[in-house]
Amino acid sequence: MTMGTMTFGGKGGFEKLGATDVEGATRQIDLCVDHGVNLVDTADMYSAGVSEEIVGQATKNHRDDLFLATKCRFPMGDGPNDGGASRQHIVKSVEDSLRRLDTQHIDLFQLHGWDGVTPLEETLEALDTLVSKGKIRYIGCSNYSAWHIMKALGVSERGEYQRFVSQQIHYTLQAREVENELVPVSVDQGLGILVWSPIAGGLLSGKFRRGQDDPETSRHLGEWSEPPVHDRERLYDIIEVAAEIGDAHGVSVAQVANAWLLRKPGVTSLVVGARTEEQLADNLAAAELALTDDEVARLDEVSATPLLYPYWHQKNTITDRLSPADATLLG
Repeated sequence: MTMGTMTFGGKGGFEKLGATDVEGATRQIDLCVDHGVNLVDTADMYSAGVSEEIVGQATKNHRDDLFLATKCRFPMGDGPNDGGASRQHIVKSVEDSLRRLDTQHIDLFQLHGWDGVTPLEETLEALDTLVSKGKIRYIGCSNYSAWHIMKALGVSERGEYQRFVSQQIHYTLQAREVENELVPVSVDQGLGILVWSPIAGGLLSGKFRRGQDDPETSRHLGEWSEPPVHDRERLYDIIEVAAEIGDAHGVSVAQVANAWLLRKPGVTSLVVGARTEEQLADNLAAAELALTDDEVARLDEVSATPLLYPYWHQKNTITDRLSPADATLLG
């Protein structure tokens, strides 16, 4: 498990997700450390930098025991160089994040999204230089397409730059699109997978049920579209099966959803956050939940989506010679 910190700060629109202050963040991080968590993930855009500031203060007593991960890409101002993956923006972002985190280095620096305008050579050379200077240790990406990742890895190899070691992606029982290409490319190329919002921003918390009013505090199934819900009945079907399995184990729907993800090929860690310590403790407990093969199969079946082309054709014709990466989807 990884500690996610989007709920820290509550500024600039992020108050809808949570408003954890330094005191609350310190308690949450202490709880995570007690459970063996050693990675804390944030981003410069979370509460316009306030999340990073809180992380810096809340991790002081554990800095030598924790890896700190942050991200850049999205605008942090109104200027033409205040966003994107240019050398100018990346270097400034790293300097600003180091100051806010009050640390000498960033363990994992991730590009928060694709920049189709800036040449990858410029982006990766800038990151490589920052690694050489000791300001960051490793680099990763987030929310990339598979071809974006392969292009970046090719540029890194050609230019002898640092390569991505991980990708951070959205992957849940409700949203399994990443199984088509992003999971296979991670397995094939040796990238770790960090999963953001593994209970779909609360959709898989157990609070949403067929025939019941949605929680008053929820923004889902309304104006909030991350993740989008294309089939509400399918969502309810998934929740009902997860609830049955949870009842059998005496645990929450959220724990079942998280435990299912931890069984999936290529998944390294789940980035879990929470408004309260009770929610956080429940999320962390999923690491100890052992689902049976039959329970995993039931969840697989109720959440399955039709194979897209060319995968349905491959399923019918080439399963005699699958690589480990192919087998994550077709095996």
